[in-house]
Amino acid sequence: MCYDMSFFSNIKLVSDFLPVKSDDLHFEPTWHKVAQSFCTWPVVVNEDGFKLRLFEWGVIADYMNTPEKIKEYRTSMANARSEKILDDKRSVWHRLRQQRCLVLSTGFFEHQDTGGKKKLPYFIHVKGQPIFCFAGLYNYSPLPDPETGELIGTFSIITRAANPFMATIHNGGTNSGRMPLLLPKEKAIQWLDKSLTDDSLRTILDYEFPESEMEAWPVNTIRTRKEEGPGVVERIQI
Repeated sequence: MCYDMSFFSNIKLVSDFLPVKSDDLHFEPTWHKVAQSFCTWPVVVNEDGFKLRLFEWGVIADYMNTPEKIKEYRTSMANARSEKILDDKRSVWHRLRQQRCLVLSTGFFEHQDTGGKKKLPYFIHVKGQPIFCFAGLYNYSPLPDPETGELIGTFSIITRAANPFMATIHNGGTNSGRMPLLLPKEKAIQWLDKSLTDDSLRTILDYEFPESEMEAWPVNTIRTRKEEGPGVVERIQI
């Protein structure tokens, strides 16, 4: 799965990676955020052209139409399994398959089961790329923001079966053997194409990012870390 993420690059570099309009959005670099904090994150959507937006991590689906339902269900909406998007017609992810976005990142974290009491966290990124993206789905909250009256944009990161590289890292727990759906630039642009058929979507959902283009190293614990800074992603010796 993907519950821990970084974006410590300059958001202005996004336009060098994708043809987007940012509307002068401002986003402070962050070295680590956890999904269940429902943090604001930069995503790209296709709404009359590619637009950079700040959405909250964790989809609020249309059926979460009361504060109580949002509190009950949202914690499980940070990730969307790729297998459910086309093949489970009862799934909320199937209903949201036309609401596709790209989630920008400079790296993410996963924990490896080493046989000890605590799992070892790894920082993972794409070699030689200051920015890359995950495939995502998004939805606007059915409840308006109580302060602004606007409908909040929310997103989920799609996960798929891990490639061999990620399978050695994410090797324990009920969701072991999973990884976020990383997309190269060409497939990222295709993902936002509103004319895609379900067959074309399946081709992208089945895409396995090459392990040769990924890099990872162990880091200090992230779930109890409070300070922000480069130390979060520094390699440690094991």
